[in-house]
Amino acid sequence: MSVFDTCQEINDHLNRRDDVAARNSLIKLLRDMKEKGEAYPEVLNHLIRTTGLYPYMEIEAGSWEQRYVHAAFEVDVGDGRATLHREQSLVLGKLVRGANLAVSAPTSFGKSFIIDAFIALNSPNTVVIIVPTIALMDETRRRIFKKFSRRYSIITAPDTELGERNIFIFPQERVFGYLSKIEKIDLLVVDEFYKASRVHDKERAPSLIKAIIKLSKKSVQRYYLAPNIKKLTSNVFTDDMEFLELLDFNTVFLEKHEFYQEIGGDEGRKADKLIELIKPRTAKSLIYAGTYADINRVTNIVKKDMDVVDRPHTIHFSKWLRENYVRDWTLADLVERGTGVHNGSMHRCLSQIQIRLFEHEHGLDNIVSTSSIIEGVNTSAQNVIIWRSKIGSSKLKNFAYKNIIGRSGRMFKHFVGNIYLLDEPPKDEDAQLEIEFPEQILGDLDEEQDGDRLTPEQLDHIIEYRRSMSDIIGEEEFARLRRDNVLYDSDSEFLLHLATDMYNHPEEWNGFAFLNSDNPQHWERMLYKLMNFKSTGWESRFSHIVAATKAMSENWRWHLSRILDQLSDDGIGINDFFKLERTITYKLSALVSDANELHKIIINRDVDVSRFIGSVSRAFLPGPVYSLEEYGLPRMISKKIHRSKLMDFTTPDFGLNQAIKQFQDIGLDRMLKVASLTPFDRYVLKFFYDGITPSEQRLSAIA
Repeated sequence: MSVFDTCQEINDHLNRRDDVAARNSLIKLLRDMKEKGEAYPEVLNHLIRTTGLYPYMEIEAGSWEQRYVHAAFEVDVGDGRATLHREQSLVLGKLVRGANLAVSAPTSFGKSFIIDAFIALNSPNTVVIIVPTIALMDETRRRIFKKFSRRYSIITAPDTELGERNIFIFPQERVFGYLSKIEKIDLLVVDEFYKASRVHDKERAPSLIKAIIKLSKKSVQRYYLAPNIKKLTSNVFTDDMEFLELLDFNTVFLEKHEFYQEIGGDEGRKADKLIELIKPRTAKSLIYAGTYADINRVTNIVKKDMDVVDRPHTIHFSKWLRENYVRDWTLADLVERGTGVHNGSMHRCLSQIQIRLFEHEHGLDNIVSTSSIIEGVNTSAQNVIIWRSKIGSSKLKNFAYKNIIGRSGRMFKHFVGNIYLLDEPPKDEDAQLEIEFPEQILGDLDEEQDGDRLTPEQLDHIIEYRRSMSDIIGEEEFARLRRDNVLYDSDSEFLLHLATDMYNHPEEWNGFAFLNSDNPQHWERMLYKLMNFKSTGWESRFSHIVAATKAMSENWRWHLSRILDQLSDDGIGINDFFKLERTITYKLSALVSDANELHKIIINRDVDVSRFIGSVSRAFLPGPVYSLEEYGLPRMISKKIHRSKLMDFTTPDFGLNQAIKQFQDIGLDRMLKVASLTPFDRYVLKFFYDGITPSEQRLSAIA
């Protein structure tokens, strides 16, 4: 079909008011013309304008009217001007006029772009952005830092000093450390707000709702973002917000290939089809495996049937992994074959490096992933391959499936994304978001301030909890704990159970102070006691958590391979270690912190194990080293910098802000001269510096 005939077809769709079909045909035509290197005829610019895809207009070939429209939808996005598409402009216009919005739009819509434009246009004093994962926090931080760090303090860690104007970027669990310091929020952004529903995130929904409640009281304006929600049911958290459902406004076209029908459940044929798709290495592919077991199956297929590639980046990265972790690590074997693995467990810097290499033309060709890829990063690929339609032990739901395939295609890069289905997808259905009030957070609410959101039964629950806790710790202490958000756990029943036990059996808490001991053997009894109180939510056996905690105490002194070798005697492999470290640094440290606060009030005010809590929360690494990993700098490189005496990470009260400032003052050139750095260390250092450098000083592309 000729360009003119296709334009006629698009125009017919528009005349029938079938905008979706018109955009789909238009996007495929743009793909074809890009591949052939053809210039746009003027009529094509007209059709692009009519469908609202203004960024796709080719201004050089446009009329003065088309140029005017293109310019009219141009806005400052922090590091220059960019053209919004029609629906982006709609959302931004409502935000600028002060509306509270809950927006549901496709993955490729560009929802975060609107945040940048709002900050550039309105110059708010305080913005809080809640993201679902640490990986997405770093990605958001990098984008915001490059654009706005000259005007704002960009805050991602609770120990960071506030500036005159601040942009906070946190997962919801970190919010509470700053609540008492934030007086007013000009814009509260909740990314992936569908996770406030227990249907979509049973474990973390209560803490997100708690964060939303606490932050909303201080917020002038709210902007909640989610993909693929067709209907938002009435609830106390969003009833005063305007819900915009923009799911039909697609900016790329997804072409589905249903190979599962010919595969017919034959695992051998499925493996053959996977290799057939990725072996040519002509396009980047995200392979959704769904479970850790299926990641292992896919990686075994890749190791068996994919050749090692001769690329400097993958060769150096594979060698670096073997030297810094374990020599026989499967991930190193995969990287040699141009394939990475993304999950929610491994060190955050490893996930960031792999995504960086995936987006590099001569880096990784494929990423094998669990569901972490749909909530952890905003990367996309030309191909998305569904190996297994599961999410953990459950069948993949249509909502999550749409999120995953939404990673295919990207404006200006891949007009058309390919979806290869090697397993039957879930049935299509309209997602309805229901957000219920979780009972376990009631103890953290106030019957007067929050009464209008609650049922009479819930109000009774709050009053009874306040009375019970006040009988144990006193009304003033209870008010302080709630006012200052001192306790991490959202489960009021657990906290009451813990406080009651301390009150009734104080003698059984003798030895709590041993957690401050420099001898890890002294920690065992109390760690087991605490974990038995909070027996749910742990990913591993208590004995593994205790063994890993003791081994991690040598994190700064020992090479990581030595720690991993020691843990292997306890049956703990490298993937187990990653999960354990995350459990220990967050869940265990929060548990000990809550126990410490109650122990000081109920049993002995002179016993304070805050030193132990601080060490556990940063994996027993000094100062800001653990936080720097979230910025993309692995602990191994920090150790080399420390030993070179260029920086001293063990300086007392050396915080993240001071470390970043010192890195900036020293500069990349001097850092790269540290003699012990390997070629890949230097590559990672460049990536790290790119994330702490404002856009006007940005490095040239990493070689």
